[in-house]
Amino acid sequence: MTRSLQAVAYRRPSVLESAAGGQLLGLETSRGATPMGVKDHPQFFAGFLTSPQVASAALLAVADVAAARYYQQQLRASLDPVVTGNGDRLRFESFSGCCGVYARLDVLEPGLDGGEVGHGTTNVDVNNPLREALSRIGSDDPLHLRVGPEELAVTTMDGPVVEKKVPLPDRWLRGFAEAQVIAAGFDLRAELPAADAVRFLRALPRGGARPASTGPRWVVPSGNTLRPTTRAVPGAVCLPGPERLIALQRVLRHATALRVYGPAVTGGAAATASAWEVVLPGMRLTLTLSPDASRGFSGEGGVLDALATDEAAEDAELISVLLAWEPRVDVADLASASGLTPERVRAALIRLGTSGRVGYDTAEAAYFHRELPYDAERVERHNPRLRSARALVAAGAVALDGALGTVTAEDGHVHRVRDEAGVLSCSCLWWAKYRGGRGPCKHALAVRMVRRGDAGAELDMARVEADAR
Repeated sequence: MTRSLQAVAYRRPSVLESAAGGQLLGLETSRGATPMGVKDHPQFFAGFLTSPQVASAALLAVADVAAARYYQQQLRASLDPVVTGNGDRLRFESFSGCCGVYARLDVLEPGLDGGEVGHGTTNVDVNNPLREALSRIGSDDPLHLRVGPEELAVTTMDGPVVEKKVPLPDRWLRGFAEAQVIAAGFDLRAELPAADAVRFLRALPRGGARPASTGPRWVVPSGNTLRPTTRAVPGAVCLPGPERLIALQRVLRHATALRVYGPAVTGGAAATASAWEVVLPGMRLTLTLSPDASRGFSGEGGVLDALATDEAAEDAELISVLLAWEPRVDVADLASASGLTPERVRAALIRLGTSGRVGYDTAEAAYFHRELPYDAERVERHNPRLRSARALVAAGAVALDGALGTVTAEDGHVHRVRDEAGVLSCSCLWWAKYRGGRGPCKHALAVRMVRRGDAGAELDMARVEADAR
């Protein structure tokens, strides 16, 4: 697994301290992207939280996910959450170390008071002393929130005094991209009132993995609650690894509703991802779960078709200049402004998602602009299936014959790729195992590249090999 060390530097540790008329929560920022370009320690907000207890508990839940591995648990360093200022809200995001759980806290306009929200994205320091202090907040006394350093600190301190170096696997970055692609296919499946939501979530197992032989777990709406079912039925939602929702326990006493999102399923469907959103006063906390606790988002393959085309790369460059840090990216508006079709805009947004430049908000069924503060461009180059597909194209291993394509693999085996109503199937073991449920195989990708006349495949492959050297 390819990884690097990510250095994250802060002016000082984040702290919760006493201040005149209440307390001050100072969240320190690292180097990040803003409308004015990359900036050291940008400030995104200085004002008050309208629900201090709720916000503190929800922020801790996001930090919990960043520090967790829900599969093959082990001690490891965790990445600090990412904060994005979108002009009218603050978003805090994290991803679990096992790449199977994505968490996002949206502090909306009603949850903020007395300050303008800036634009940009960076890491925010959530250290152990801060976590302990936040967990002790026991009243709704006024809490001032500062995201980013005070101007005095910026002008008087020389260089960073806090630096963290943590592993940054490619799987983690690919997971961010895959999670937003998958979530874009979700619809609202159920909404539970507060009391029923709390009752349902508190009844879920809190630890340990379920036996693999039990198969995927499903729930179906029933009145004001969700009842378990042994199989996928129309309207059901997959609940894969329910113990992975444990981070929601921190905010249950503040919940006003639970919303559940997932794809449409039919009888006998395989396990799917799902999103679980706790509605809170002035904010939302959402956990998105991969289809199985042992299955990270990084291998789902939802972005591969968009990555495999030169057209999407060119469209993404155009769309990127139109995003403008909007909290809600409207596909129709982008299509009108860019002159592209909505389908090409969506493909471009997927492409931008691979470098962390957009996310997806299931509550609003819309993309949002953010810029992950990592070297995410390498994700496309190091995607194993994409690399392999481009290598096959560069080696001249693909032959087309109408609806049939044949690919001679590196080991000499010939695989047949068929076009069935626009869906490419393959005779390889990958297709036999997943049946397209984890994206296209490398042979289908190679055939699609050749069909589209991907003239840049050989050049891209040469660039990939040069980067690897």
